[in-house]
Amino acid sequence: MATLRQKALEQLGSRGIVTPDYPNKPASTYFGENTFGLKQMQATLSPDVFKKVKNAISKGKKIDEESADAVAAAVKTWALNKGATHYTHWFQPLTGSTAEKHDGFFDPLDEIEKFKGSKLVQQEPDASSFPNGGIRSTFEARGYTAWDPSSPMFIIDETLCIPTVFVSYTGEALDNKAPLLKAMEAVNIAATKVCKLFDRNVTSVTPVLGVEQEYFAIDEALYAARPDLVMGGRTVFGHDPARGQQLDDHYFGSIPSRVRNFMKDFEFECLKLGIPVTTRHNEVAPSQFEVAPVFEEINIAADHNQLLMDVMGKVSEKHKLKILFHEKPFKGLNGSGKHNNWSLITNNGVNLFQPSSSARENLQFLTFFVCTIKAVDEHAKLLRASIASPGNDHRLGANEAPPAIVSVFIGSELTAVLNELEENGNIKLKKGDNMYMKLGIDKIPQIILDNTDRNRTSPFAFTGNKFEFRAVGSEANSAQPMTALNLVVADQLTKFAEAVEKEVKNGTEKRLAVINILREYIKESKKVRFEGDGYSEEWVKEAEKRGLPNIKDTPRALHAYVTKESKELFARHNVCNEVELDARHEIMLENYIMKIQIESRMIGDLALNHIIPTAVNYQNKLIANANGLKGLGVDNTEVVKNIEKISEHISAINAGIKDMTNERKRINKIEDLEEKAIAYCDDVKIQYFDSIRYHVDKLELLVDDEDWPLVKYREMLFLR
Repeated sequence: MATLRQKALEQLGSRGIVTPDYPNKPASTYFGENTFGLKQMQATLSPDVFKKVKNAISKGKKIDEESADAVAAAVKTWALNKGATHYTHWFQPLTGSTAEKHDGFFDPLDEIEKFKGSKLVQQEPDASSFPNGGIRSTFEARGYTAWDPSSPMFIIDETLCIPTVFVSYTGEALDNKAPLLKAMEAVNIAATKVCKLFDRNVTSVTPVLGVEQEYFAIDEALYAARPDLVMGGRTVFGHDPARGQQLDDHYFGSIPSRVRNFMKDFEFECLKLGIPVTTRHNEVAPSQFEVAPVFEEINIAADHNQLLMDVMGKVSEKHKLKILFHEKPFKGLNGSGKHNNWSLITNNGVNLFQPSSSARENLQFLTFFVCTIKAVDEHAKLLRASIASPGNDHRLGANEAPPAIVSVFIGSELTAVLNELEENGNIKLKKGDNMYMKLGIDKIPQIILDNTDRNRTSPFAFTGNKFEFRAVGSEANSAQPMTALNLVVADQLTKFAEAVEKEVKNGTEKRLAVINILREYIKESKKVRFEGDGYSEEWVKEAEKRGLPNIKDTPRALHAYVTKESKELFARHNVCNEVELDARHEIMLENYIMKIQIESRMIGDLALNHIIPTAVNYQNKLIANANGLKGLGVDNTEVVKNIEKISEHISAINAGIKDMTNERKRINKIEDLEEKAIAYCDDVKIQYFDSIRYHVDKLELLVDDEDWPLVKYREMLFLR
């Protein structure tokens, strides 16, 4: 391993600066040039066909065969003119990444390029190797991908990529996109119904999303020198450097030239693909950075984030860098998140989370604001489950990320507004009284703009005109937490509309009915609101008193998907049926087990094949030294003690690895998957991982030799 380190440092020292292929012209001249969306369809299709396609997209209807053929012909011509040679249905199976199978436009038999509407709309990939959670047997390999026309097609690496959903032969969703589309429709229906209480002209509501993507960029040679990074995405052993992030000098600092050139290159490729990236900066940890786009319709934003990560990985190869999206690749350094900034926009352009100069519009704002808080309170466990992963378990609550306790931060000013609304009691108006002023609604515009604190310890915070779901991990697919969030908000808005309708039928004036129900919601959800330090031990105790769940590991968190309440919730809004939820639960547990097992095997491999041999070599040097000292008549007691201590730790590591391997084999025999995952978390990950690390640390303290592979590895991680 020392040889690997030496070679990595040699390569690092000889790295040159790669000049970015960034054009010297405005981004507006090439933005979206490699995408085929509504704009391109309008330019290439007949008015009648374009109208049909646009209506099908906006209303979620099927596109007829004739229109599909016309779109296929147009996109084929466009793609061939762009140099494309192949096409693929680009989908998002439950592996956490994307998938694609490329087919050529060229037909050797007819010696022409072919692409029909049937190939555009649907394909039948072999689904046998994708996670299915028991939905079908291995021999039942058939699955279908179906075109999602609401997300633009794009060209990357000479291949036309067609965004699609992925379903089983029997129709169950096997991807992250299909449930998200259904959750979007659920919140559209519910939010539109509530909007009509205030504005009859609202006909639709679209959830929008802006994703802040954090990542680490390290030299590819240093990456290759760490088998645990290569296999597991994070280091399982290591020594803290003398200088890490304690000086707080990396955040928002000058971007290193090498990384800046990489950023320019991947931003150029992203902009050509219609990904509206605008922000880039250094993050808190050394070698950690962030990229963020502007807001988009949530399905497109989720697709674009998956594509963004893929583009970053490909462009980084040119710059001899490796991009790490793992939530916690290095112990002792800040982890990475994927902050999901979410809002709701009406068809006439109103942001439902943006306070207004109109008191009446502010009542609408408060309605959606309070209903969202109520939804988070009611379904905190489901939202926690939606961001659960083995990587995020390391990050949540680790002094740079929100804790596992789901709470909502709204700031002191909005807290005062809600308190006033809650405590006002039954409103008694005299002639000329302003009801909105009495409730504090009139003063929202003066206090809210640019006056919301960015509480970094809050997993779910209101930040002026949107909610920021900060607890999402950097490696996650945003579709999963956004499906859960839109679903729970849709359910709460539906209940709100029904409650208002009931009160109005009983003779209550509509405005008062809205306010009465909001007051109830504020009281009922007050416990989930928290304005303080989420990292503090006091908050953990306070949250327990309030009855808020504190679910610290993934297996227990994922159980929220298969409770009776969750299954009824998903079914009520036609987002997932019981079979689909059970399958997802099983797949996510399997994923957890496999990732922990990979880490377990990496710990065993590094300890047996790298750490112990190096310790033995060093021990042999000490033995020679001890014998030499003895021959000279010099006291060698301390050297002998070190030799004995090294022997003790080597024996302990060997024993721990043996116990861990046996435990892993035993756990693999347990039938029930959920018990298996929880037992694995408790018995193996904590007991044996920590024991082995303890003895490795002890060995490090005894060794003062540059050949010891772990002592200085952290110094390699920072870009020169």
